[in-house]
Amino acid sequence: MATLASLLILLIAVLHIYIMWFEMFAWESRGPKIFGNLNADMFPKTKAMAANQGLYNGFLAASLVWSLLINDAAWSQNVALFFRACVFVAGLYGAATVSKRIMYVQSVPSGLAVIALLLS
Repeated sequence: MATLASLLILLIAVLHIYIMWFEMFAWESRGPKIFGNLNADMFPKTKAMAANQGLYNGFLAASLVWSLLINDAAWSQNVALFFRACVFVAGLYGAATVSKRIMYVQSVPSGLAVIALLLS
């Protein structure tokens, strides 16, 4: 179970690295394709805001990788649980305010990682 928990944490970190790249560097080019329900003219206007969000996603990814590198098992688990909970809550907020799909992309994998971590 510990291996599964670590793999889920790593998978979620990779997802957040992708989100960071998308929001910081591809917001104007790929944003209109991914968020087809939004007006294309808003992407240049919100570029700085998206980049700021991307930076936070990068911090989340870094924290998850960090949790895997901590040698003390208790500390590693506590750090991983805290940042998993952060991603879980962010996914719920995104689902409530932006798109229900965010819950499936962020909250569900985070919740599974928390469960796997607690069972390991």
